[in-house]
Amino acid sequence: MASHYFSNLPNIQYRNPLSSSYDSENYVTAKNLFIRTKIRDDVLPDISFLRSYTIEDSERPMDVAEKMYGDPMYDWVVMITSNIINVRTDWPLSSKSLYDYCVDKYGGDLNATKFYETREIRDNQGRLIMPAGKRVDKTFTIPHPDNHNITLSGDDLVLGISNFLAETRENENKRNIRLMRREYLIGFVQEMVEELQYVPSSQTRNRELKRAG
Repeated sequence: MASHYFSNLPNIQYRNPLSSSYDSENYVTAKNLFIRTKIRDDVLPDISFLRSYTIEDSERPMDVAEKMYGDPMYDWVVMITSNIINVRTDWPLSSKSLYDYCVDKYGGDLNATKFYETREIRDNQGRLIMPAGKRVDKTFTIPHPDNHNITLSGDDLVLGISNFLAETRENENKRNIRLMRREYLIGFVQEMVEELQYVPSSQTRNRELKRAG
């Protein structure tokens, strides 16, 4: 599916490194992979242009493209609009792949504590004293909200987060992305093709070809 994206990239010519000839025309032509498009920062908060999407377990970019745009070849649009740079690290793993990854990474320490975080603590009037999820040391303590002669500590205050749970949380966070709405697809693709073309200069042969060196 990526071929649809790469077909829109302009070309670049560079000297053939396998030739000892200094022929001025001895160049290799290739796609310019150093060029990348992105959504303008001022567009990202625009809820009329983008919509929230939660990636399902085992769903791949081409699956999302099929569901959202009716064609899996627009997987690259999914990647760009959700700001995915590397699908191997930025896209969520399936449940099975995540477990296998964690077993390989942590081995026997899979369920060992990675860090500690606070539990939610409220006083007897329901006022929030300590929010949940603050990362702290195992020995962290606070005065009891309703009796300052007592100290809250240990399991009453902190929760141990295992390596596996920490990795699961991080993976789940990757499921929440934003995608371009279908009605903007054609206009977006046309604008992207235009933006990828070169600005005329001494190095450019035309809008789709530049020579390096």
